[in-house]
Amino acid sequence: MLGLLLRRAGFSLLSLVLVTSCLFVLTRAIPDSPGRIVLGTDVTQLQLTQFEHDHGLDRPVVVQYGDWVRGLILHGNLGTSFITGRPVGPDIAATLPVTLELVVVAFVFSCALSVLAGTLSALLRDTVLDYGVRLIAVLGVSVPGFWLALVLIMALAVDRDWFPPGGVEPWSAGVSEHLDSIVLPTFCLAIFYMAVLSRMTRSSMLEVLGQDYMRTARATGIAPWRVLIYALRNALVPVVTVAGMSFGYMFGWALIIESVFNISGLSRALLTAIQQRDFVLVQGVVMVFTFIFILANLVADLTNAWLNPRIAAVRA
Repeated sequence: MLGLLLRRAGFSLLSLVLVTSCLFVLTRAIPDSPGRIVLGTDVTQLQLTQFEHDHGLDRPVVVQYGDWVRGLILHGNLGTSFITGRPVGPDIAATLPVTLELVVVAFVFSCALSVLAGTLSALLRDTVLDYGVRLIAVLGVSVPGFWLALVLIMALAVDRDWFPPGGVEPWSAGVSEHLDSIVLPTFCLAIFYMAVLSRMTRSSMLEVLGQDYMRTARATGIAPWRVLIYALRNALVPVVTVAGMSFGYMFGWALIIESVFNISGLSRALLTAIQQRDFVLVQGVVMVFTFIFILANLVADLTNAWLNPRIAAVRA
């Protein structure tokens, strides 16, 4: 287990370096300068040159990347925004909890419901419940999330006033108000991944239940609930792998959900930074998202090694 952890940690560090270095190259390859956004379209070439010199944009990309990495490691500084002139770290820290809460709630909801639905669908194969779960899974994959969000806003927020149409109420406004404000966005964020994970759980459970060792376990008279737990533990290995990746993907999908529901989260801040060519904020947000994605996959690998110790032994 320790060898797997060290190897995955090293791979994670390499992934962070590759992602941030590629991002530096791509953002600097854009022909237009962020100085035109800050100074306006009527800026002269002399003013644009002075802006790039003041912000170090006229230096080689390798030197800029080295300075950014040095500031991040030594001082925890993600840089200063070209647009606002403020450090991007506090801005990220202010918006990350909103997106993180939406993603975590949606992830927990989708995992719990999908594992339950997929397991029951496999155990009750070719029944009404099985067909219902499979139908809902197909609809969850097929229906665009932004369209579903607009429909739910119209039906449940505008017509019936059951939920707020947008925004996230702070905890200080009341627990009930806060929870009501995140119901619709978290549902729209979770529905696609719930459909994927439920189908994955069903197919994995059917495969495990059909193995010879499961038939032997039932034939020896082991209690059905123990057989079910043993089957579920083996079936969850591919589900956990997909779930770890889904947790990272949710942050990208949250960009659309936050835009539809007018939520001031980190994903929406990334979209604004891209539109304004705020390289520093884009780098900081992508760095945070990459770290979360890698951490989620690391946790998934360790969970799989716990579920099936042979995985750790094979990869050691």
